[in-house]
Amino acid sequence: MYQIINKTKERGIVLRAYAAESFLKRLFGLMFKKSMDPQEALIFGYAILIHTCFMRFPIDVVFIDKNKRILKVYEGLKPWRVAACIRSCLTLELAPGTVSRASIQVGDTLEFIPTS
Repeated sequence: MYQIINKTKERGIVLRAYAAESFLKRLFGLMFKKSMDPQEALIFGYAILIHTCFMRFPIDVVFIDKNKRILKVYEGLKPWRVAACIRSCLTLELAPGTVSRASIQVGDTLEFIPTS
């Protein structure tokens, strides 16, 4: 689990970010969940494309490069949509409204702090 900080703006984004490391976690992600806590995020490594099939709510999506710099942002991506960024090394799925609340922008650099 990680806490995510926007180093560019010196501002916290989420307190609990979980890495989708197993095949099943990557396959199902947020599918079939009814909602998402605003202080949680799901991290996907090397996911240049994500989908919101079978999801019940929109999400904010942030694509990040190898230097943890934000490449692309999707706000309120609705169910049954696809988002992509070819150069992405990490992808964050966030509760809707997180991008706006945390003032996340393309070019910002993030920090992932391991927590217990």
